[in-house]
Amino acid sequence: MKTTLVIMAAGLGSRYGKGIKQLAKVDENNNTLMDYSIYDAVEAGFDKVVFIIRKEIEEEFMEIIGNRIKDHVEVELCYQDLDDLPEGFERPSNRTKPWGTVQAIIATKGVVNEPFLVINADDYYGKEAFSLMHDYLLEHANEDKLQIGMVGYRLKNTISDNGTVNRGICIVSEDGKLAKIMETHKIINEDGIIKSEENLSEDVLNLDSVVSMNVWAVYPKFIECCEKYFKEYLENNRDKLDTLEYVLPDMIEQMLRDDVAEVSVLPTKEKWIGITYHEDLAPAVEAFEKMLDDGVYPRDIWG
Repeated sequence: MKTTLVIMAAGLGSRYGKGIKQLAKVDENNNTLMDYSIYDAVEAGFDKVVFIIRKEIEEEFMEIIGNRIKDHVEVELCYQDLDDLPEGFERPSNRTKPWGTVQAIIATKGVVNEPFLVINADDYYGKEAFSLMHDYLLEHANEDKLQIGMVGYRLKNTISDNGTVNRGICIVSEDGKLAKIMETHKIINEDGIIKSEENLSEDVLNLDSVVSMNVWAVYPKFIECCEKYFKEYLENNRDKLDTLEYVLPDMIEQMLRDDVAEVSVLPTKEKWIGITYHEDLAPAVEAFEKMLDDGVYPRDIWG
């Protein structure tokens, strides 16, 4: 069965290499976090990579990322466009902010026709995440209710020492199913005490809380669900079209409430690496240098 990795990269800037955190180099061969995610996905068995980008950055994107990997895996592009809205809606003239990750997935319609894994462009997830999700996609393809796989990280493995982060805090049932996901903002560790903008209680938000890092294993029907829920979201928020943003955790939470999907949470002890702040770059480089020294990766992953 063919499987595809979908990378949400429409947030990348139009000029690469100057202050674009997603393209910060993390090793001596100028590889980025995205390069390592793609390498791990190919190693796990994914056959194709689809990048969701903005049309205006296509040339630069292929020069920096696409051309480097296209000899190793099939590459396709999709385009997230501010004007790509359901019938009956128009972009407000003052709108410049993207509509969110739900609209990003809609952009893959017609290009992605096989089971796929969705990830962010600017996070390192660890090898196990890709093998878990690839196996999940192979095992759940023929079930009646829409199946979604999610990698469950521990909060303590996904926070930055240099500032706050946003995470999807998850409530997981005893049988490993996602019962609830709460998009939680400005999470910070203050001497072992975890705080957030929402002031969640300690029994919900703590160092061992299960969190989503936007790693979702889904099937082509999920794209149709994104279309349906995105249109409903716009309908319900017509007075906020200049600012609203619809993200995958919020949509999946609504799908759970509507009982149209079942989400399996596959736990991992992997440690997230991200470059949320400039100060995160040095420890990221150090972490990859250690993995290279330990033989986790070859010295030149595309060599």
